Amino acid sequence: MSLKAKLVEDMKAAMKGGDKHTLGVVRLINAAIKQREVDERIELDDAAVIAAMEKMVKQRKDSVSQFEAAGREDLAAVERAEIVVIEKYLPAKLGEAEILAAIEAAIAETGATGPADMGKLMGVLKPKLAGQADMGLVSALVKKKFAG
Repeated sequence: MSLKAKLVEDMKAAMKGGDKHTLGVVRLINAAIKQREVDERIELDDAAVIAAMEKMVKQRKDSVSQFEAAGREDLAAVERAEIVVIEKYLPAKLGEAEILAAIEAAIAETGATGPADMGKLMGVLKPKLAGQADMGLVSALVKKKFAG
């Protein structure tokens, strides 16, 4: 079952079960997917759906930090609850050791030797780790690896 089909099934289940919170968040996800499909005139595959949901999580994390800075804990709590629902549909995140192993494999594959090769290395890592790791963390680990 594709991720889009699972989202539709979960939306139906939330409607039948009366889970308004989950229903609202799944509808937001479906709306974001549909908007992207209409804008780009394409049918999104699971990888693109995951990318769209990761973007939604990132937006909500930014909102949480803004709300906390403004002293609006009530709004930050709503955003955190939405993040929890969205993350149920994302693949499990890799640990730091697994990311480091992927970096080692990419270094061996590309022959990267230092910071000048970081772009080439990230170009190989991004498709492999998409949806499984925070690319900011991956970038920081690559820099740390090249630094020493």
